[in-house]
Amino acid sequence: MKIALVHDELVQSGGAERLILAMHEIWSDAPIYTSICALENLPSEFKKIDIKTSFMQKLPFSKNLRRQYFFLYPFAFESFDFSGFDVVLSSSTRFAHGIITKPETLHICYSNSPTRFLWETEKYLEGEKVGQMGKIILAPFLSYLRIWDQTAVQRPDFWIANSENVAAKLNKFYRKASTIIYPGVDLRRFQKSTKPHHLKPKTYFLVVSRLLSWKQIELAIKACDELKLSLKIVGVGPDYARLKSLANSKVTFLGRVSEEDLISLYKNCKALVLTQEEDFGITAIEAQASGVPVIAFRGGGAKETIIEGKTGLFFYPQTPEALKETFVQFGKIRIEPQDCIKNAQKFSLQNFQIQLKNFVEDTWQKFKREN
Repeated sequence: MKIALVHDELVQSGGAERLILAMHEIWSDAPIYTSICALENLPSEFKKIDIKTSFMQKLPFSKNLRRQYFFLYPFAFESFDFSGFDVVLSSSTRFAHGIITKPETLHICYSNSPTRFLWETEKYLEGEKVGQMGKIILAPFLSYLRIWDQTAVQRPDFWIANSENVAAKLNKFYRKASTIIYPGVDLRRFQKSTKPHHLKPKTYFLVVSRLLSWKQIELAIKACDELKLSLKIVGVGPDYARLKSLANSKVTFLGRVSEEDLISLYKNCKALVLTQEEDFGITAIEAQASGVPVIAFRGGGAKETIIEGKTGLFFYPQTPEALKETFVQFGKIRIEPQDCIKNAQKFSLQNFQIQLKNFVEDTWQKFKREN
């Protein structure tokens, strides 16, 4: 079985990038096709992989202006030639599912989410602080992309959803049935870490996220400020300056950190704080694998990965006041580290890779017989 992998873009390190790496571990000879790649921002494992980029890689300042080039992504993915491949597995959050394959090539899409800014537009644009004039300017582009996307979603032969939450969205927006295979976390990373814990344990709360406005990290900053709680924030992104302006001396921005430092930060925090509604939310699993609970907004994939009262707590609605109340409640309960670790084991990397490998290979065999 000759297989190719496809990913939206490889320009930063996060859950989606760890996911495509996990896929590549299954099929180590597979090339990865993507729109734009910035190896300097990625884990070192990517340097050993055959990565094939689109024409967008050569555009001026493409790595920094990729969001401004959003209307070009459909052309980028349609430009790839997958002749000679038996199977193409796309990992899509926005555009990767729009590749074009020949009838004899099986295309399976692993969906992390339907394209958010096309189908949850108001919520997305509000989070990005796009004003009324910006919405007017964007309207014709969004209209064009929605038409393109409705065509593109007919191209995969089979769909996999990364959660029940995403499966429901695929059905709602695309009218597509899907098989659910949860992403996996390499639990060995947290079990084998030997880095000395130089941090004083259990004195701070932790946020691990790209710094984007729709993530609403300001909720954690405001709630911790009012309760005089210590907060450490791991991540980089365009919302840094605004968030920094809201923070007091008890909020520390750590930027990018090494994997060992991140594990140390997880293991020594009181709890991970998730202020956003994630489609799945891999950091919630990483925190529980470290034996620490999660305080999360009650929405999205968090409802599938956190056991309320046993491995974490939820807050609702999405306001600083609701989060403050949950912080107070959290201080009155005890959550056992072993319960968190046990729950994380359901989302292991091994389980993900076995399920995905079996699904792809079984589907390919069936596809061959029928074609």
